[in-house]
Amino acid sequence: MKKLKVREILLVASMLFGMFFGAGNLIFPASMGQTAGSSVWLASAGLLITGVGLPLLGVAALGISREKGLLELSSRVSRGYGLFFTCLLYLTIGPFFAIPRCATVSYTVGVQRLLPQGGDRLALAVFSLVFFAAVLAFSLRPGEILTWIGKVLNPLFLCFLAVLVVRALLSPLGEVSQIAPEGDYAVNPFAAGFLEGYNTMDALAGLAFGIIVVEAIRRLGVEEPGKVAKYTILSGVFSSVLMGVIYLLVAVVGAQSRGLFPVSANGGEALAQIAQHYFGGAGALILACTVTVACLKTAVGLITSCSETFVKMFPGGPSYRVWAVSFCVLSFLLANLGLDAIIEYSGPVLMFLYPLAIALILLTLLGGLFGNDGRVLRWTVGFTAAAALFDFLGALPAGTRALLHLDGVVELAGTCLPFAGAGFGWVCPALVGLVIGLALRRLRAPRTR
Repeated sequence: MKKLKVREILLVASMLFGMFFGAGNLIFPASMGQTAGSSVWLASAGLLITGVGLPLLGVAALGISREKGLLELSSRVSRGYGLFFTCLLYLTIGPFFAIPRCATVSYTVGVQRLLPQGGDRLALAVFSLVFFAAVLAFSLRPGEILTWIGKVLNPLFLCFLAVLVVRALLSPLGEVSQIAPEGDYAVNPFAAGFLEGYNTMDALAGLAFGIIVVEAIRRLGVEEPGKVAKYTILSGVFSSVLMGVIYLLVAVVGAQSRGLFPVSANGGEALAQIAQHYFGGAGALILACTVTVACLKTAVGLITSCSETFVKMFPGGPSYRVWAVSFCVLSFLLANLGLDAIIEYSGPVLMFLYPLAIALILLTLLGGLFGNDGRVLRWTVGFTAAAALFDFLGALPAGTRALLHLDGVVELAGTCLPFAGAGFGWVCPALVGLVIGLALRRLRAPRTR
């Protein structure tokens, strides 16, 4: 029976980390650190749950379930729901939002700052064209993804990041304990950090990337389902520890920067200021390389994962190559709408998807307690989805809500649903659905003498 060596487990973990950790994972902790100030530790605790804990649980859920992928896992609720949830999740972390964001963040935070007079739409178009050509070149060789991300792109990214973070920590710009928190972080830093983790999309990615990890482990010669699950979880643990450490370091660097800089408009600007302060003109180059490499490797993982999944969902449809090319073209077109438009409309979708992902992960991990009964799954997910829909409506841009006359509905939901104001209006309905499902299972269970 094939057993993986520690070196092989670490290689798979490096691949998983490389796919998880993109530019957004740098930007959001830095922004959180600046705003949280002295509350950075509480805020980081919340961020680590959604940015590290949930992705790990998502990978573990796929490994423990022994399902072939997210479609099979979510189809435990129902076949229709499985198709709906899988398509929506992969399109969200794929060509609709996350992949275009990879290109626009690389350009806006990194490359644009190196241009003499700033960038324009033509420069973004040229950059994104080159970016997605490179992504496609890597993605058309899915069997080599372990080598490309685990051995090449990920170590390169870590080297760039280490140069910036270590320099900042050795010469801090301020004392964290002296920085006053602002905004939501002054009221409830833990909850604010928890919701900040939604923006990383990592819990969604954990459900999506799990199949790539499983396939990579099988390519290394492990076939026994129990061993595959074991090594999947071990790889997830190693990658999560590394992600957690980097989150904390970047958040602390962001908080320390408040000793010299005010709160920036976004984490990208904060990182640019920090890099400029420590390295001068070279700082912009270091930041550009760090962000571009981070985004490139994440986009490769996303294109690969999305394409493989859609081939499985629609076996009589296009080939892997056609899906990969189509997703790259769509991502290229959406990237040219600009970063602001992508971020503005990704937020509401994440407020809807994340509760569904959390419910599915927890129900999978605890499924043994109720025999993975479909009634429990359907009632819990159904109530979660209904409440999450109100979170989606509430997170829409103000202009869109006003145009659709949704303000009254959102206000009513905020009044009726506990914790809705903090972004957790789905929690109580999910618990109600769980109780109903368990009660129905109990009532309809066959009696034994």
